Amino acid sequence: MTTPSPVIETSGLTKVYPGGVRAVDDLELVVRAGEIFGLLGPNGAGKTTTAGMLTTRIIPTSGWARVGGVDVVARPAEAKRLIGVVPQTNTLDRSLTVRENLYFHGRFFGMDVRTARSEAVRLLEQFRLADRADARVDALSGGMAQRLMVARAVMHRPPVLFLDEPTAGLDPQSRIALWEILGQLHGEGHTILLTTHYMEEADQLCDRVAIIDQGKVIALDTPGALKRSAGAETTLIVSTSADPTALASLLLSEVAGVLDVAVVDGRVHVGVHSSQGLLPLVVQLAERNGFPLTDLSVTEATLETVFIRLTGKDLRE
Repeated sequence: MTTPSPVIETSGLTKVYPGGVRAVDDLELVVRAGEIFGLLGPNGAGKTTTAGMLTTRIIPTSGWARVGGVDVVARPAEAKRLIGVVPQTNTLDRSLTVRENLYFHGRFFGMDVRTARSEAVRLLEQFRLADRADARVDALSGGMAQRLMVARAVMHRPPVLFLDEPTAGLDPQSRIALWEILGQLHGEGHTILLTTHYMEEADQLCDRVAIIDQGKVIALDTPGALKRSAGAETTLIVSTSADPTALASLLLSEVAGVLDVAVVDGRVHVGVHSSQGLLPLVVQLAERNGFPLTDLSVTEATLETVFIRLTGKDLRE
């Protein structure tokens, strides 16, 4: 089977802000045609800066990036024709209607009047906004506004779509509706790069995920492979009113079947292959040694598990 050709490529991509803040550090990425690729990490990890450099909004300090074979720094106008961008903030024109936001975007990218009108109608139907076509955009709900921004981003038919935290602030129903639309766009052949700090979003949508922390890629693979790399299939999360670090050391040394432990946000994360029969042992051992437990839960391996294993901190910090 032939490997799809690269659509997004970076080498040594670095951004240092005034004051020496290194937001992105020597980034090496290859995103293949037709895949949904996720940049997953906590706020401040460098995801938005990376997206900004790839979409010509931010000039790199060093390194290079190409989208569709076009150098985004040397040929930004050409690169912009190849990409659709959905930023974190609402950038819809509030003086225009829903339909006009699409129509004028198409005209800006060179569509003739007839094509821009017909494409606007088609996208309004596809994104379930036809009944709001003549409404002002400030009358839209958050979910509707986000769908309109995605529709606008694909109005000029770009092969590559960038979405920066596309579901941040949306209610669960709106989030799922947007996931469905992104699945449709993926099925139509769009290459999609999205940034997110929602592990469920990356797991649900992405073919491959790069986990980013402090401007560096610390892991990159399919969601399934990343979860398998954590080693533990199950995590016990134990809270105590006593010293969690001491409890972590006790559980690691005394409980058979414990693969690793980490203290995150005052709670002990205990990695095991299976929790069967372990819970009573953990409770008895902890209380026998003066560690009163205040909470105990069990979770299957997730992308957050991987992040905790790699960094020792919570993905949402």
